[in-house]
Amino acid sequence: MIDGLMATNKVYAEGKVISELVFSHEMYGEGFYNFKIEIPRLSNTSDILPVTVSERLMVAVDLSIGKMISVEGQLRSYNKFVEGSNRLILTVFARDIKNLEEISKSPNQIFIDGYICKPPIYRTTPFGREITDLLVAVNRPYNKSDYIPAIAWGRNAKFSSNLEVGTHIKLWGRIQSREYEKKVSEENTIKRVAYEVSISKMECCDKDEKESEGETEETEETEEIDEWFLREHICAPSYWYKLSS
Repeated sequence: MIDGLMATNKVYAEGKVISELVFSHEMYGEGFYNFKIEIPRLSNTSDILPVTVSERLMVAVDLSIGKMISVEGQLRSYNKFVEGSNRLILTVFARDIKNLEEISKSPNQIFIDGYICKPPIYRTTPFGREITDLLVAVNRPYNKSDYIPAIAWGRNAKFSSNLEVGTHIKLWGRIQSREYEKKVSEENTIKRVAYEVSISKMECCDKDEKESEGETEETEETEEIDEWFLREHICAPSYWYKLSS
């Protein structure tokens, strides 16, 4: 049962360590630490992702700043009370971690198998690009779930825009980071970072487990054109960061 649930949320990432290890928490006598890695995109930009690692995995790997590593694990979420409201915090939870000599051509991959848990939000950018925001609940062991924000582009946006809450869906893509500014007063703004799955392929599974497949969408290059729109016009919608009570 546990092995099956582990297969519903799989991350493989390669990148450069860019921050020091910071103690996160302890569970059953096992310490966990957070740090960040930088993963290159084909477009010569990069994604900065948070990683959580057990002290037991740190024994045989060098996590000094500047070191290249690979991480296998899951994209985990937890709810945290920040500045008067609940926010959905995402991190790559490492199950295996190794040092690398160089980064491969596919350094950022994720697969999730879960269920739509909020109505999709469909829109178009000023350039006419179609976008749909999804929030996917993915089961994990011990009766817990992770809530994963995802964004579909182009044909996949149209395909997913009419999906109902509770729909069983499978997604392939990469984890992207995106900076934005949130207005906290008439004069002041603060910078924040959003994390989401940028979907390259999706499948919708009906009750009979027959799968209706969406298009494979090559998004990385074309996304860059529209990310300014996300930064300027979509400042951390509560859709992504707040869980319904």
